[in-house]
Amino acid sequence: MDLKYLFRPSSMAVIGVSTTQDNHPANVIYTKNHLRYPVKTYAVNPKGGLLNREPLYPTLGDIDGDVDMAVIAVRAQFVPGVVEQCIEKGVRGAVIISGGFSESGNHDLQKKVTDIARGANFPFVGPNCLGIYAPDMLDTFFLPGERIIRPQKGNVGFVSQSGGVLVDQMVKFASQGIGISLGVSIGNKAFLREIDMIDWFESDLETRVIAFYIEGFERREGREFIKRAERCTKPIVVLKAGKSPKGIAAVSSHTASLAGDYRVFSQVMQQHCVAEADNEYELTSFCEALSCYPKGSRGNVGIVSLSGGHGVVAADACSVQGVSIPGITSQTVGNIREKLSPEIQSIASLTNPMDLTGSCVDSDIEAAVRHLSRDEHIDCVLALLLPYSPGISTDIGAKLSQVARNEGKPLIAYVPNEDKYKIIIEGFELNHIPVASSVEGAVLMAKALKRCRPC
Repeated sequence: MDLKYLFRPSSMAVIGVSTTQDNHPANVIYTKNHLRYPVKTYAVNPKGGLLNREPLYPTLGDIDGDVDMAVIAVRAQFVPGVVEQCIEKGVRGAVIISGGFSESGNHDLQKKVTDIARGANFPFVGPNCLGIYAPDMLDTFFLPGERIIRPQKGNVGFVSQSGGVLVDQMVKFASQGIGISLGVSIGNKAFLREIDMIDWFESDLETRVIAFYIEGFERREGREFIKRAERCTKPIVVLKAGKSPKGIAAVSSHTASLAGDYRVFSQVMQQHCVAEADNEYELTSFCEALSCYPKGSRGNVGIVSLSGGHGVVAADACSVQGVSIPGITSQTVGNIREKLSPEIQSIASLTNPMDLTGSCVDSDIEAAVRHLSRDEHIDCVLALLLPYSPGISTDIGAKLSQVARNEGKPLIAYVPNEDKYKIIIEGFELNHIPVASSVEGAVLMAKALKRCRPC
């Protein structure tokens, strides 16, 4: 099953465009893609004619040339016939925006559409979904373009049963500087499901991390998902909904999925090194860390701080999150102390967490990170930076990035997310070093590396 024409199309037909309602979902999708994206976009409505001086085609068959994919936004009862038209035209895949299927109790109608599609090997996303967002290529979300906050193009592939969760997560990714390779809202997932998306993303050269928001599976599908995830060569992050009785009931009414036994699924994910995020905040932190360090680590961190208080906060967070803070060797301590500025040699605390004090300068932090990275007990270094300290320059992000590249161990930075410190943050991000906007966020990134360590 070749999905490239669905996720990387050069042409697209939007079926169900209205001649009277500019805010109809199909009209929003057509206009947005026609005006803003390179994909060649056609509008289809049985009435034909013109729409804003562009042709409005009565049927798919009236379009000259090939159509790679279709967006179907018609009433549910008309979807089977439209899918048959797509197959007859030679369209290679579709997004079915329309609702009114299994989530509303219309299981037979959804099965009819799926049977038609499977008989012709015609893959589709949905129904009851927002569909696909491919940065710089296409956007099938029926949301006005000016209201969407879009993350930049990057290496995280995100799949969500909920369109709302997908859009909200895109906002969070954008605020943290996390780019996505593809975002897919799969809705009722009548044809393309999570396992299919693992197959796609594993072969996609633009994707390094695969993230899922999952509400539920069909019977025994959860087992197959874990087996496929374990074989995947890229890290997988899962945010699972339906953990409580009320959540399980909500899952059934939303996308007609089976929420299953959450505790069992969670334990199995942990055993097979799938990184489970407890909430959306963790999902964001996990994706950022793993997009930079997809191989993970054992989870033994060394902490460099410019404030004893920040070190304490980090130590507490590590304890809660199950991240280890081992002792460091006397040789490491000696090497660091030897390289410190004379002003802080006698006052810096060189245990783990390490307090270099607010009097340190760039070279002190570089020395601490360099020698902590060389310590056999340390797998990952957290640098908790206070950019308002007088001895810290705006180049500290770039300098520490160079140290991390040379030493070859993961470095995670904490820098307050303020415009005033943007140049420091960019010094890390441009060198693919993850930056957290809170101490807890930095610890969560270290937790993600431990969750996705090699099994």
